[in-house]
Amino acid sequence: MTARLLDPAFSYRDQDLHAEDVKIADVAQAVGTPFYLYSTASMARQYRRLHDSLSGLDALICYAIKANSNQAVIATMKELGAGADVVSQGELLRALAAGVPASRIVFAGVGKRPEEMRLGLEKGILQFNVESWPELDALEQEAQALGLIAPVALRINPDVDAKTHAKITTGTAENKFGVTIAQAREIAAAIKGRKHLRLEALAMHIGSQLVDMTPYNSAFERMAALARELQADGHALRRLDVGGGLGIDYGKGQGPADDQVEVYAEMVRRHFADFKLPLVLEPGRYMIGNAGLMVSQVVYIKKGENKQFAILDSAMNDLIRPTLYDAHHSLVPLRQEDARKAQAYDLVGPVCETGDTFAQSAELVGLEAGDLVAFQSAGAYSAVMASTYNSRRLVPEVLVKGASWAQVRARQSFEELIAQDKLPSWL
Repeated sequence: MTARLLDPAFSYRDQDLHAEDVKIADVAQAVGTPFYLYSTASMARQYRRLHDSLSGLDALICYAIKANSNQAVIATMKELGAGADVVSQGELLRALAAGVPASRIVFAGVGKRPEEMRLGLEKGILQFNVESWPELDALEQEAQALGLIAPVALRINPDVDAKTHAKITTGTAENKFGVTIAQAREIAAAIKGRKHLRLEALAMHIGSQLVDMTPYNSAFERMAALARELQADGHALRRLDVGGGLGIDYGKGQGPADDQVEVYAEMVRRHFADFKLPLVLEPGRYMIGNAGLMVSQVVYIKKGENKQFAILDSAMNDLIRPTLYDAHHSLVPLRQEDARKAQAYDLVGPVCETGDTFAQSAELVGLEAGDLVAFQSAGAYSAVMASTYNSRRLVPEVLVKGASWAQVRARQSFEELIAQDKLPSWL
């Protein structure tokens, strides 16, 4: 059985899995397992594919740092030409530390605290995507205290079902994100009378992992209509933020192929080109998802009454998406052993939870203890969501470029893990 690889940056050479020109088993030997690995070539290809599809438009691609906040990943995106979409003070500081200019940073999220707003104002970020009346008032207070004018992008909730997983849809009336179109009109009118606020843009984001482009069409149509209405009312919009959400192929049904990205870009062009305004896009998963693998080792093969388990050295604390979202991550061996017959396994980790299961009844080439395997599509919402549950250490991250690789986050030591706890004086 030949494993289907989901990204051209990964290939088998002499039966060994490579990332670009690096033999992954050599990395495993050097850093141990489990670990995450990212391909620079994959990131570059995804960025250029989206960038080129938007040719002729003044479009700033702001990489959504929440997908993967490793400094090396952010810096790679910056070198490609991307800005940053951040949702917390920590992400803002990460973007700045990686060299992203403040003028290319968008601050989104429903719960920005005053100190986070203050930092963004002091640094001079491109815009705050405001999502409620209370947030607008808080932003005004911080701008007034600093004697500055806050650049506001009003995030609308277009009430469009993105037809994605319930936990990652963001654009319906039942979601916590954005303001209704009616509220947007009221807030825009109120901003006119506030000297420390300036309405510069409209913004929207309807969800993540969209593989059907149809919902974008409806959302873009509603946003464009509101933009025209606000312009007619005298609001001098400076840009339009069309969000992100493009999905990827997880190996269980096709994600957006090249032609679908072109369909998406054509929708953007059709609805917004006539405004002749700069556009902002905020892709995350699309940029990094299939650039990443999580490499693990088989610890035991356990045969049960009716099934067999492949027990790995990685666990739900390292990759929580299967537990949290019932997400599918296809598994591939680091070495192809064509003589082995396919068998069915439950792929599980060592954490003391039944939920510590990556897949059930997965048909794979026969596994043995000591085999190295890799979970695909692990570049986004994977290492960034890891925890130290069961006092398991955070694992390394590795970046590959051509024939070179570097450890861009070291494995946490047990001393570092335990030292985070402080005993009170009475113990």
